[in-house]
Amino acid sequence: MSGFATARQKMVDGQVRPSDVTDIRILDAMLVVPREAFVPENKQALAYLDLDLDVSEGGSAKRFLIKPAVLAKMLQAAEIRATDRVLVVGCATGYAAAVIARFATHVTATESDSALAARAQAILAANGCGNVTVRTAAPTEGDPANAPWDVIVLNGATEIVPERLYGQLQNGGRLVGVFAKSQPARATMVTCSHGDFGHRTLFDAVAPVLPGMELVPAFVF
Repeated sequence: MSGFATARQKMVDGQVRPSDVTDIRILDAMLVVPREAFVPENKQALAYLDLDLDVSEGGSAKRFLIKPAVLAKMLQAAEIRATDRVLVVGCATGYAAAVIARFATHVTATESDSALAARAQAILAANGCGNVTVRTAAPTEGDPANAPWDVIVLNGATEIVPERLYGQLQNGGRLVGVFAKSQPARATMVTCSHGDFGHRTLFDAVAPVLPGMELVPAFVF
């Protein structure tokens, strides 16, 4: 077993399984998808650590792969079906999309940084993810032209209520992400039912805030 394959096994056994992730599809996907391929070469040694990993390069804004256990727990809560169409918001280099693509029919991933989006598309193609499409878009925009979505996954946190994304959910659709409007931040699932949206707290979690989803301070007189 190669060094990265061993690290991948340790990530699943030491981070993901102990976080009560039992969905075998998620575990199998994380054992197969090479996380190091989605990380700059000089950071590949960090690919399987329990941290939010900065994958930005040069002068681009900071972009991250969120912690493996946080991603896995959110995906398990979303109960993604084989027939589901999934939107990944703020995909960075595409790791979350690659994991989901192992058990969903099609994944669309958006990324606000056009250079990073192009890099994500190239990495995904090189790793056989033919059922993933990458589009350049701000996290708050989603992908309304191809909505409605069965599942929307935020690859990061939001400090605002992403109402525009809510409106892109299918009836019965689910949105999962880290909501950080108040503290402590919590992974949350939003479910659409005939135009109404229910919120359910999943677990306490911390993740970097997606660009454009920061809370703008209000003036106080």
